[in-house]
Amino acid sequence: MASLTAAARGRLLLRAAAPKPRFASSCGKYDYDLFTIGAGSGGVRGSRIAASHGATVGVADDLDVGLGGTCVNVGCVPKKLFAYGAEASTEMRDAYGFGWNFKNKYPNPDWKRLITNKNNEIARLNGIYEKMLKNTGVDVYKARAELTGPNSVMVDGKEISAGKILIAVGGWPTMPKIPGSEYMISSNEAFYLKSPPKQAVMIGSGYISVEFAGIFKGYGAKVDLCIRRDRILGGFDEDIARYLQEQMVNQGINVRPKTQVTAIRPDENKEGWFQVNLSDGGTICADVIMAAIGRKPKVSGLGLEKAGVEVDTNGFIKVDRYYKTTAESVFAVGDCTDTLQLTPVALAQGHCFADTQFGGMERFADCEDVATAVFSHPNLGTVGLTEAQAEAKYGRIQVFKSEFRPLKHTISGSTERSLMKIIVDQKSDRVVGMHMVGAHAGEMMQGFAAALKLNITKKQLDTVIGIHPTSAEEFVTMRTMSYEKGGPE
Repeated sequence: MASLTAAARGRLLLRAAAPKPRFASSCGKYDYDLFTIGAGSGGVRGSRIAASHGATVGVADDLDVGLGGTCVNVGCVPKKLFAYGAEASTEMRDAYGFGWNFKNKYPNPDWKRLITNKNNEIARLNGIYEKMLKNTGVDVYKARAELTGPNSVMVDGKEISAGKILIAVGGWPTMPKIPGSEYMISSNEAFYLKSPPKQAVMIGSGYISVEFAGIFKGYGAKVDLCIRRDRILGGFDEDIARYLQEQMVNQGINVRPKTQVTAIRPDENKEGWFQVNLSDGGTICADVIMAAIGRKPKVSGLGLEKAGVEVDTNGFIKVDRYYKTTAESVFAVGDCTDTLQLTPVALAQGHCFADTQFGGMERFADCEDVATAVFSHPNLGTVGLTEAQAEAKYGRIQVFKSEFRPLKHTISGSTERSLMKIIVDQKSDRVVGMHMVGAHAGEMMQGFAAALKLNITKKQLDTVIGIHPTSAEEFVTMRTMSYEKGGPE
């Protein structure tokens, strides 16, 4: 898809979505038309849509995290709730500039109340997911499923056959292999801590580590963020990532570039605390050490080889454009495949799979210009190409930047600032990347993602009248180019 022009990609997607004859049910030969392994975002969406097309569907989930998968239980949803909570302390400090006085300038958080409220909300969502499945006629098996062949699975000691099988088992945290690794937690456990950390050591430079550094800081912890390279968020635009890192340092997070944790041992003098050895020879005494160095496909023991399903060198299930594996009747979507590891991508893939296999439409998810956000403090939002990617793809590019103090912080007393960046292909004038660090960056970027998807040009963007006073209007008023680079002039 990356080699296609935007126009060609659009024609291909429209052609693929053209209605085809509806499928003929395979029931009679099999127990189900479709059996799905994994009731996370992609699995639930694929199962529901398949059932809406008339397929008989069963879905099994091992409940390692719960119905709804990582996103609902130990990912996006509780993480965002925690991020909201962490921002509350900052909001209270900022409120002084707006005339509010708090008797206790730094009130103590009730962590147990946070966990209880979070658990109640997750339980509500678990129930909604189960109800959605059952309301569309999907049979739900709360048990582990294992492939026994290209058309069969073993669930709770019973073999079940299906015309097609969808694997949507997601991923699982990868943990560093160092002495004392048993004293670390992953993001899975972070959502169930009995109390907030006082001194946290974060290992990793990606989304999860950066977000939890801000969460723990917001709830009062001292935070050391250990990263292997010299900056956070390696796959993001360099200007934006470095700017966020500066903002985090300004807030008091101790970012340690080119530093790795080499060993952990219990502190002999402080119960529940640990001595954390670093590659630079230093030591940190901490009560929480959280590793967030990446995730791997959760396919161990799934029986892939029994069905003829192959994986790549990184353990991801191999699939084609329509999510078919190396076994004709087995498909896979979401984080267990080599794709963008984002919930909306898994949802789109599950939907496209069901429409293609059971709805008479050939559909696949277009993963170009997918917007995403890091719920750090401040937020980071991005869509399209980084500056380096744009230069490599288009040659000559134009870059527009604006760095400013948001209106709110002119009287809040906060030193927080924002950065916005637009990247334009010089030849076509098409906007090919938009990036931001600042409050509500994720909310803003969703709208601009639609504009990029429709191939908006910089000239068209300049005709948009902004909403005043907002930070978002800066994106439509950046008319002075910051610099031009790459390719021939």
